[in-house]
Amino acid sequence: VAMVAMVVVGWALLYKFQDTGNMIYRVTQVLPVPVAEVDGEKVRYSDYLMIYLSNLKTSEQQDGQLAANEDSSAMREMYKEAAMRSAVEYTYALKLGKELGVTVTEEDIDKAFADHRKVGGVERSEESFLKIVRDNFGMNKSEYRRMLYLTLMTSRVAQEIDTHARETVEQVEQMLAENGGDLFAVAEALGAEVEYEETGRLVDNMNVDGGRANKAMELEIGTVIGKFLSTNGDAYYFVKLNEKTDTQVNYASLKIKFTEFDLKVAELYENGLVKEYITIGESGEE
Repeated sequence: VAMVAMVVVGWALLYKFQDTGNMIYRVTQVLPVPVAEVDGEKVRYSDYLMIYLSNLKTSEQQDGQLAANEDSSAMREMYKEAAMRSAVEYTYALKLGKELGVTVTEEDIDKAFADHRKVGGVERSEESFLKIVRDNFGMNKSEYRRMLYLTLMTSRVAQEIDTHARETVEQVEQMLAENGGDLFAVAEALGAEVEYEETGRLVDNMNVDGGRANKAMELEIGTVIGKFLSTNGDAYYFVKLNEKTDTQVNYASLKIKFTEFDLKVAELYENGLVKEYITIGESGEE
């Protein structure tokens, strides 16, 4: 009787009242209960809550604690919807990864973790970095590593399936070879297929810009580097160095975004292949 009561109460907290408290979150980390389904693959409730609570923590760090009013409730629902979408996308990436043989190893996560500790050119200790993660994202080390795993897998799957991006890269490479490395001319010719950007001034070589400034620092003035993967794994970049000092660079860049994964996810929603087990906006939370 006690076990049945616990199951009933747990079900009500998760699927009726949509409890997002710390206790129920810890329960979902132990018990792999689903919050949705995408193309037959179960979406972990714990992933959904991890993303939601992290986004909420970040918002409250920037703007202060959300009050108990209608505007704050609407904000929470918006974060829940975004968390659900992200959890669905990550789960679909894991499904495709299995099918395509795309993997992310512990060593890959270790490297990403170490790289994040050095963002901005500052070498932080693991302890100080984890304090930043906890204060700004509300995550412990295992949760942050889980987030790295999900994002790495998604970026690798997006890269693997995006034949259009690879074809565009080939076009860019051919055009650059013919025009002497003129990125702007390529952007003019390819239009919406690429995104062109110039810093227009010197920026720090450790600028947080997807890795472009760091790559530009390796170049001689007037030369181009490409293609390389953006640090967040969402695109390929080509970069041309215009000017540099010992610690700063002025560059132009082309960005070729991965789009096929997003299109596949949109098709899943359109075809009814995403089933959410909770209705956001209809919880019993105050």
